[in-house]
Amino acid sequence: MADKLTKKSLRIKISESIGDVSALFYTPSKAKYIIVFAHGAGVGMDHRSMEQFSLALAAQDIATLRFNFPYMESGKKMPDRKPVCTDTISAALEKAVKLCPELPLFAGGKSFGGRMTSTAASEGRLKNVYGIVFFGFPLHAPGKPSKDRAEHLYKVNIPMLFLQGTRDTLASLDFLKPVTGKLGKKSKLFIIDGADHSFHVPKTNKLNDSDVVNVICKEVKEWMDKVAG
Repeated sequence: MADKLTKKSLRIKISESIGDVSALFYTPSKAKYIIVFAHGAGVGMDHRSMEQFSLALAAQDIATLRFNFPYMESGKKMPDRKPVCTDTISAALEKAVKLCPELPLFAGGKSFGGRMTSTAASEGRLKNVYGIVFFGFPLHAPGKPSKDRAEHLYKVNIPMLFLQGTRDTLASLDFLKPVTGKLGKKSKLFIIDGADHSFHVPKTNKLNDSDVVNVICKEVKEWMDKVAG
């Protein structure tokens, strides 16, 4: 755990037409980096898994800014249209810069949140961001392997870290490895043996779920150190 962790509830204004959303800002006393951390399609920013990762990142001296997409804020199940999601991510990034102007800025998220972040990057909307972290990139629908959702990644010009489990039904490694290979030096694939899309591992695994979260966040910190110099 970080030496001292400050937690704040905030509001982020997206635009006059879209309105604002809730946000959570966690900052450790010796923060070296900040990441804007977007949630997955089916759970909001305050889900247990988002909390676990935020605390583990804080232990690695990484501040996090989590936020709800508008659909989640209003209690809807259907995700917002892509332009609304990318506008929300842009607004969250601007907020992060205001909160921690001295810290190197990263972006990313869990599943859908990560994919919307890279979509925004492919449109040139991630200004002053050092890199993107995917906590499980959703390459395809469950049981329907393809590389269709990867096309926009080739337009992203900043480093990307893919954190993927070997049992992830939304990202067959047989399909993901060629994608990261084609992306070349701007991408890194970190594989967690036995983990599924939620990074849950079987009881027979040598690591438990908490261990997996800690290993992932340690990898994130080491990658950020290299990317930010």
